[in-house]
Amino acid sequence: MSAATETQVKAKVGEPAPDFTMGSTKDLETLEEDVCLADYKGKWLVLFFYPLDFTFVCPTEILAFSDRIEDFEAVGAEVLGVSIDSKFSHRAWINTPRDENGIEGLKYPLAADITKLVARDYGVLIEDEGIALRGLFIIDPDGILQYEVVHALNIGRSVDETLRVLQALQAGGLCGANWRPGDELLTPG
Repeated sequence: MSAATETQVKAKVGEPAPDFTMGSTKDLETLEEDVCLADYKGKWLVLFFYPLDFTFVCPTEILAFSDRIEDFEAVGAEVLGVSIDSKFSHRAWINTPRDENGIEGLKYPLAADITKLVARDYGVLIEDEGIALRGLFIIDPDGILQYEVVHALNIGRSVDETLRVLQALQAGGLCGANWRPGDELLTPG
């Protein structure tokens, strides 16, 4: 990461998540409902960035999160996907059947970071390409960034691992490697 980019990154684990307001597909018909960080106050948010609509790896992970949305909702979390594409491109992709590389039936909104400011604030913007890396962030109900992971463009994220980390954060204690819900928490000493 260049020094110029590094100084612009605002996202740091343990600190308030960078605020945002973006156009979205929350109202797929009119596309007139923006999404902002304040919408998720009091809830856990899994915020993830992906490079572009109508690509190859992106629909696999976007649909994997969609297919498991009930698991996220069951633990009080919402999911929001973000790319630098417009809300109009998002709608076209959501209206494209899955067998035609679309994401028809998506169960959570996509946000349009066409200014690239949000990707820059979260430290995932590839400046010279104008697209985002595969960054995933978990923000707690108080708006504090609790987790981040960034993948290379060619690697999709694991829904199972995201849920495991989310539930570990919610457990409120020390969780050892490979901790799963129902496992005991570690005790110091």
